[in-house]
Amino acid sequence: MNAPVKIETTLKDWETDQEVRWCPGCGDYAILKAVQRTLPQLGSDPANTVFISGIGCSSRFPYYIESYGFHTIHGRAPAVATGVKLANPDLDVWLVTGDGDGLSIGGNHMMHVLRRNVNMQIMLFNNEIYGLTKGQYSPTSREGTRTPTSPIGSVDHPANPCAFALGSGARFVGRGIDVSKNLPDVLNAAHAHQGAAFVEIFQNCIVYNKDVFDAFAAPKGAEGQQLWLADGEPMLFDKGEKGLAFDAENLHFTVVDVVDGDWQAAGVRVHNVKNRVMAHLLAELPFGEFPMPLGVLYDDPAPTYESAVIAEREASVSGKEANLAKLLSGGQTWTVDGTAADPV
Repeated sequence: MNAPVKIETTLKDWETDQEVRWCPGCGDYAILKAVQRTLPQLGSDPANTVFISGIGCSSRFPYYIESYGFHTIHGRAPAVATGVKLANPDLDVWLVTGDGDGLSIGGNHMMHVLRRNVNMQIMLFNNEIYGLTKGQYSPTSREGTRTPTSPIGSVDHPANPCAFALGSGARFVGRGIDVSKNLPDVLNAAHAHQGAAFVEIFQNCIVYNKDVFDAFAAPKGAEGQQLWLADGEPMLFDKGEKGLAFDAENLHFTVVDVVDGDWQAAGVRVHNVKNRVMAHLLAELPFGEFPMPLGVLYDDPAPTYESAVIAEREASVSGKEANLAKLLSGGQTWTVDGTAADPV
């Protein structure tokens, strides 16, 4: 595999001539712009970049990025993306999915691309609803959510995308918000990670689940409920006046007040992106009692799937002669005589 050659581009270079067809006000517009701003920062080359999606509102993404793209079938984008990466490991692969596409019909494929650690960026747009098919409840919908398929309220316990990713063996797990100015930073970190980088993005569905994340994601007034994590930095939120301390005896986080900026005295914990146990605890913090953890929860690279496949393939052919005729004539062979038999 060759190191990608960085080139200079602008946001305009990543826009296509296609009409962007999402509902007015949809959070997908903000995510699209965040990605188009991020790609020039990365020095990405459109000719070496592939966006692969499944089915859903989020999965229209490949039409709107000026690069190679593949709009696949429901839930199968991880399988197709794995094939693309194995066929050409030098390609920069981005996988775009949603909470329904990626965690329902595609949950099995998502688990495998994560546990295999295929080197790609995975963006899961979580709006807690099926938008494209007109508002049914999804795997991440909260208990009590009323939809056409749960008219008196969903009784399902919702899936937690980041917890799912960690449980599947993901080596990078991040979270962002569609309209947040910090989203490109999370995407930059995901791209820098060698391996499967999973990013959950809270996305506002303006039609079927409007403002469901407003308690922590509203453009104004919700900043105090956001805990933006940074490696080596204290877990502070609400303008630094509160933080997370760790109760080692009972193995859980607690919210503490920070007086005069002295977070050490308050016992605020410093974030370590390589601490998998802490990442699990952060991913499952109940919102309301705690702020919403955002940014990079976990980042601990490991050898990638495609590098192992390439090494195995090279080892299997090392010192051997490529001889198709010898291969075909090896083992048990026989010759079919095509001449007609003499009549009896």
